[in-house]
Amino acid sequence: MSPPPIVSRLDAETETYPLLTETEMNRAGQFARLRSVGSGEVLYRPGDLAVPLFILKSATVEIVQTELGGDRLVTVLRPRMFTGEAGMIGSQRAVVLARVTHPGDVLEISQESLRALAARDSQLGEILLRAFLLRRLMLIVKQLGNVIIIGSRHSTDTVRLREFLVRHSHPYTFVDLEIDSISQSLLDRFGVTLDEIPVVICNDTAVMRNPTVLELANCLGLNDNIDDSLLWDVVIVGAGPAGLAAAVYAASEGLGSLVIESHAPGGQAGSSSRIENYLGFPTGISGQELASSAVAQAQKFGAKIAVARAIVQLRCNRRPYELVLDDGTVLYARTIVIATGVRYNKPSIHLHDQFEGSGVFYGATQIESQLCEGEEVVIVGGGNSAGQAAVFLSEGARRVYILVRSSSLSGSMSRYLIQRIAANPAIELLCDTELVGLAGQDHLEHVSWVNKRTQAISSKSIRHVFIMTGASPNTEWLQGCVALDEKGFVLTGYDLDFARPDDQCARWPLTRRPQLLETSLPGIFAVGDVRAGSVKRVASAVGEGAISVGLVHKALADI
Repeated sequence: MSPPPIVSRLDAETETYPLLTETEMNRAGQFARLRSVGSGEVLYRPGDLAVPLFILKSATVEIVQTELGGDRLVTVLRPRMFTGEAGMIGSQRAVVLARVTHPGDVLEISQESLRALAARDSQLGEILLRAFLLRRLMLIVKQLGNVIIIGSRHSTDTVRLREFLVRHSHPYTFVDLEIDSISQSLLDRFGVTLDEIPVVICNDTAVMRNPTVLELANCLGLNDNIDDSLLWDVVIVGAGPAGLAAAVYAASEGLGSLVIESHAPGGQAGSSSRIENYLGFPTGISGQELASSAVAQAQKFGAKIAVARAIVQLRCNRRPYELVLDDGTVLYARTIVIATGVRYNKPSIHLHDQFEGSGVFYGATQIESQLCEGEEVVIVGGGNSAGQAAVFLSEGARRVYILVRSSSLSGSMSRYLIQRIAANPAIELLCDTELVGLAGQDHLEHVSWVNKRTQAISSKSIRHVFIMTGASPNTEWLQGCVALDEKGFVLTGYDLDFARPDDQCARWPLTRRPQLLETSLPGIFAVGDVRAGSVKRVASAVGEGAISVGLVHKALADI
């Protein structure tokens, strides 16, 4: 994984562990308390919550990852250096251990005081943010963190958890049972069955057998700072580009902002290997990099983000609006921004569900690309996401087949991607072609497709298929509350005039007209791909997310 763009031009060693000047330490001291620490004292451990920032005046501290076989040194911090990494921005649990190796004095800054420091001292805040992001990147690259996943790279559940951690930019160590026979023998000795793999060790204490994504998120404390007793100024449902943009602008303008994401930040764009037509990134940026930077930016301003949590119902008969989570928890919101995006349509092919995660995928991240090294793969779809995935996977795959139902790509894919595909000898474009068959035992083994012009059927031994065809909006939870078009997309603004005459939800209750991105309910807005008539581009989604905050302010003034 390449560095986030905010730090990509910095000298890694200098900016990862900078030495603060005496003046900078004095400025930081206004937000800190001075304390003495003794040799061997542990400042924090993996899993600790609300960890302070420590600036070292005269003490020396070692940062280590605690492993099954003992401690693994990450780095040694000397006087004028400071502790912490990106998780501190979002008040997340510590992922490493900090232990004093030489006694002395430190400046201790609480997380609340750290946010105040960053807000009032932009220069010092920038130094800290750069270092935090680079340190998180280093932990990811070196597989240093508070999670160990023991599983198989070909296991559906192992891929599911690894992808969640990658999409969340959370460092972890992966032990592959296909390679590590000792770990396999250990699991056998303790009676771990195939359906209990992967085994996850979290914070050196919790051992979980094939946990859900929510169980893993809770163990890591990713949702610890969410208070369901608060009345939020705005709850943003969905952490794709539109939702994250709304979170950044809402939080930066002082609104109490909560983002609810059912999986991991980035949305559908988060699985894009490289976005090359997004303004300001001439060499391109991956969806994960864009999402990671946006999350850090939103959390820096104070936005709260809950992951692996889904909204299952909107109670819209009175205000404040009530949002019901999948565990029954109710959140209260003065306004709501709907940014739930879309999901790829599943093909109606026999055995399709059986191979999801074990041969059939909906995104091409680094995890999936590792599975495809030296193999042939199939991509179904003719949009930009399919084109980006084809180019990305062709770097390691032996052959990439793109199946497109239409006669060309010109009507659905950007020109630069079409040219890149045509010039790539590892990619074969098959137009007028449709996927018709999947076969295999525990894992996908054979794929069949048909040429609709000639009716010729081809069958190949292929173990990986990427589905990127069509999209349906994630709006089931909105049924009965806001007006939707015939395909389920959310109607907003002037488009409400064209709602179905029999749609009771389309009746606007106020004398004023609905605002540009406002739904049929006052104070509820829709942005990005989920909105009817939206332009399905990352830049457009970001723009709508930013615009929505200005409209939220107007709606709040009406209450």
